[in-house]
Amino acid sequence: MPRIENDSLGEVHIPDGKYWGAQTERSRRNFAIGEDTFPEVFIKNYAILKKAASIANKKSARLDTAKADLIAKACDEIIAGKLDEHFPLSVWQTGSGTQTNMNLNEVISNRASELGGGEIGDHHVHPNDHVNMSQSSNDTFPTAMQMSALDLLDEFFSNAQSLESALENKAKEFGAIIKIGRTHLMDAVPMTLGQEFSAWAAQLNKAIVHVRAVSKKLLELPIGGTAVGTGLNASEAFTIEVVKALRELCHKDFVSCENKFSKIAAHDDLAALSSALKIYAIAFMKIANDIRLLGSGPRCGLAELLLPENEPGSSIMPGKVNPTQCEAATMVCAQVIGNDTALSFGAGHGQLQLNTYKPLIIHNLLSSIRLLSDASKSFAQHCVEGIQPNKEKIASYIERSLMIVTALAPHLGYEKCAKLAQAAYRKGTTIRQEAINEGALTQEKYDQIVDLRKML
Repeated sequence: MPRIENDSLGEVHIPDGKYWGAQTERSRRNFAIGEDTFPEVFIKNYAILKKAASIANKKSARLDTAKADLIAKACDEIIAGKLDEHFPLSVWQTGSGTQTNMNLNEVISNRASELGGGEIGDHHVHPNDHVNMSQSSNDTFPTAMQMSALDLLDEFFSNAQSLESALENKAKEFGAIIKIGRTHLMDAVPMTLGQEFSAWAAQLNKAIVHVRAVSKKLLELPIGGTAVGTGLNASEAFTIEVVKALRELCHKDFVSCENKFSKIAAHDDLAALSSALKIYAIAFMKIANDIRLLGSGPRCGLAELLLPENEPGSSIMPGKVNPTQCEAATMVCAQVIGNDTALSFGAGHGQLQLNTYKPLIIHNLLSSIRLLSDASKSFAQHCVEGIQPNKEKIASYIERSLMIVTALAPHLGYEKCAKLAQAAYRKGTTIRQEAINEGALTQEKYDQIVDLRKML
């Protein structure tokens, strides 16, 4: 049998066995939009914030010890994942996230009341008066947004650095393998395969450094600003104590934001993080596409790299193996770029004292972090670490390359070298053959000038 709860608009029937209350149920019915709900990391961090608030309110003696301890116990159950089924709300709801804040408040209220010997719905621990004390959706929701992003970034940095390390290891492993570089997808001058991998590692490193630098701004929290940033109904002591509690609970160097109006009305720091993640995605896409090109074949493509054979590639062509990790990675990068576009739109459309695109912003941001983190780990383990060079193919390209002629230009002049390259291309010969046949150089002189190691 459903139970009946009341809110400011009247009676609401709540499904049996659910800890949420009237406002959550109204949102669940009114916003049946899509299948996107807030991920576990967001709900967990919101519960950590609610626990920190109960600790701060207890220290200020605004909330009695018994109720504060019951709230903390209920929060611990949410943090442990024991109450996941009681957070059903769609991301596509009110733009402030008020209904998800109330979802937390109601679940904590009912579970805390139950833990205290009462019944679900008796509001012995009240969702607004006790659980939401000294808070507003407008400062708690963005605080939880920043906490959640930082939480997921820990794993992202670990996985991204693993990918960077895998590329660096290959750069060292392949340092002595000379190959032909390519510009405009056309043959260029020689380089080493190690240098090619080192460029990818350096590009990824710059992106990681940028993400890390931008993310530090998320340590500045708006909690204590309440509705618009003035801190109405929250004391200065609450702000100090809640941030202190969060530092201890999360082991992060959180501080109180100096201007809380800005963090409630706008989310530029989150937008900057999304932009930095987009840059990482751009670098990742470049790397994955390059590896896909260099691994193309096995007989009719570039085929300089031998990629790991992870699974069959075709339902009709026997023996075909495809660069699936490259494909998955580039799809992830495309999604992240799209996420940033929508997030940027939302971040730029805050109005006056409140940005009302908060759920969109955090949904896209957490999605981007998770996707890039998982894809980086997968790409490192199932692609980069298993890459081997096709030395015979690489050597054949070096021998046949026309752009070796570049080394002769200081000795023979640009025009003469251009004619040698054109003749070799027409005849299907090599620069060596044409230079000697034309009498431009002796074989000994040619070998002295065209020293591939010096060209590196």
